[in-house]
Amino acid sequence: MAEVAAKPNLLIACGALAQEIVALQRLNHWESRLEVTCLPAIWHNTPEKIPEGVRQKIKAGKAKYDRIFVAYGDCGTGGQLDEVLKEEGAERIEGPHCYEFYSGKAVFEKMMDDELGTFFLTDYLCRHFDRLIWKGFGLDRRPDMKDMVFEHYKKLVFLAQIEDAGLTEQAREIARRLGLEFEYRLTGYGELATFMAEAADATH
Repeated sequence: MAEVAAKPNLLIACGALAQEIVALQRLNHWESRLEVTCLPAIWHNTPEKIPEGVRQKIKAGKAKYDRIFVAYGDCGTGGQLDEVLKEEGAERIEGPHCYEFYSGKAVFEKMMDDELGTFFLTDYLCRHFDRLIWKGFGLDRRPDMKDMVFEHYKKLVFLAQIEDAGLTEQAREIARRLGLEFEYRLTGYGELATFMAEAADATH
């Protein structure tokens, strides 16, 4: 009797992580063991949409996948996402947001201790700063509001997933535009890579 191939696991992810997740999937040849579906990155501006959006993805995937994992932090849902995951029997990466699981918890906490007023960019946020942040906060219409929106920030830290001189200069220019001190940290994929490896290897 022919052996039945194991079902892949499902990873439900924030669209802001899509490029990095696909890169890790291909790099580690996880395509047959871990399928990926994403929700819109712009939902970070309306986090109340995230819990129910994830719930619907889980419900749609239960018939096809034995194990379902979620690549989201709490992301401003105030614990509601974790309630959904508890009810639906899925598990997510640890941490409140991608800044922590890219940098690692200990490093992130030290950065917060050193300067609480830190604004973070990832590769994705750097590429899409104007659409997600500048326009997202309405600063394209009211640039005079910039000082009020960013008044509590003193430093911009660019948490880079890949080495890219052009992207780094773009992040540096955003810091100049916001009037913030600039700091560069190459994090790589951090704990996202570990989480995906565990999801790909999880037994059914």
